[in-house]
Amino acid sequence: MVDILKIEDLVMGFKTYDGFAAVIDHINIKVGEREVVGLVGESGCGKTITAKAVMGIMPKQTRIDGGKILFKDKDLLQLSPRELHEVRGKQMAWVPQDPMTSLNPVFTIGDQMLDIMMWRGTYNVSPFEYYSRRRDKETVEKLKEQAIEMLRKVKISGPERVMQSFPVQLSGGMRQRVLIAMALIGRPSLIIADEPGTGLDVSIQSEILTLLEDKVKEERIAHIFITHDLAVSSRICDRIYVMYGGTVAEMCGNEELFRNPKHPYTLGLLESVPKLTGGVGKGIKGMIPDYYHPPSGCRFNPRCPFVMDVCKAEKPPLFDVNSNHVAACFLMKEKAN
Repeated sequence: MVDILKIEDLVMGFKTYDGFAAVIDHINIKVGEREVVGLVGESGCGKTITAKAVMGIMPKQTRIDGGKILFKDKDLLQLSPRELHEVRGKQMAWVPQDPMTSLNPVFTIGDQMLDIMMWRGTYNVSPFEYYSRRRDKETVEKLKEQAIEMLRKVKISGPERVMQSFPVQLSGGMRQRVLIAMALIGRPSLIIADEPGTGLDVSIQSEILTLLEDKVKEERIAHIFITHDLAVSSRICDRIYVMYGGTVAEMCGNEELFRNPKHPYTLGLLESVPKLTGGVGKGIKGMIPDYYHPPSGCRFNPRCPFVMDVCKAEKPPLFDVNSNHVAACFLMKEKAN
C-alpha cells in the first residue's frame, strides 16, 4: 500500500505565559491510500493537535522543533502559506467535532457551501472578485445543484430547504451531516474527522458514524479518525495508533489491538471500557503528564503498574511485536530477552 501521509519524528509544543509546553514528542504516523487510521487516547494526549499540524491550522503559539509531515511526498512544513492553503483546500478536508461552532451562524448553509465550492484552495479573494463571481447566475445555479446533490448523498431530507436554512435552524445531527457534505464536496484525498458525533445522542451518533464510514469507502478516501472511544475505533478503523502524552504508545491492526494488546496504557484503556456483564471499568490511576515538566524516560511511567528503572531513565523505542504491531514499552525488550 502506498502511503499518502507520513509524519516523521515530529516534535512540537506551545509557547505560553507559563513557559514552553512540550506536547508532541517524536511521533511517527503513516496513512496509506484508502486506509482508515484511528488515533486513540485520552483527552489531552495530542491526537487533535497532531491532526491540526497536518492541516496547518495550529495556534500561533505553536513551535515545531523537528520532523516532517509528508503528504504525497511534499513536506507540508516547508510549504509557503499560499502553497499549504492550496493543498489543504483541494486535497484535504476536516470534519470537526462541534458543528455549531464550525458553521457560521449568520450565513445560510447554501451560502457557506457555495463559498467552499467556489474558493477552495484560493489563498486570497478580493471583494470585487468575490461579488463578481457570486453574481454569475449560471455558475451559482450549477454549484447549487451540486451542493443539493451532495446533501442528498449524506441523507439529508429536503436539501433545498436546508440550503436556505441557518445553522441554528438545524438539529445537531443535521449540522454534522452538513459538515460531512462540505468535507466531501471537494473530493479530497484525505479526510480527518475529529470525534464526529460528540455531544449527539447515541442513535444519531451511530447514524453519523455509519454515514461517514460509507461515504469514505464509496469515495475511496484515506481517513484519519480521532476518538477516545475504543468501541468506535474498532468499528471503522483498519489500523489504530494509541497515543499517550504526545507519543505513540502502540500501533497495530484493528483486530490485533483487542486480541493482543501489549502496552500497559492500551491495557488500561481496554479495562476502562464498561462490560456487558455489568460493573464499572477499572480506569487508569493518575492523569496525563504535565507538558511543562514532562517525566523523563517513558511519559507513562508515573501511571504504569509495571514501571522499571529503565522506564524512568530512557524513552522506549517502538519494539516489534510482529510485522504489523509495535509497542513503545521496555516490557517487549524484556520478553524478547
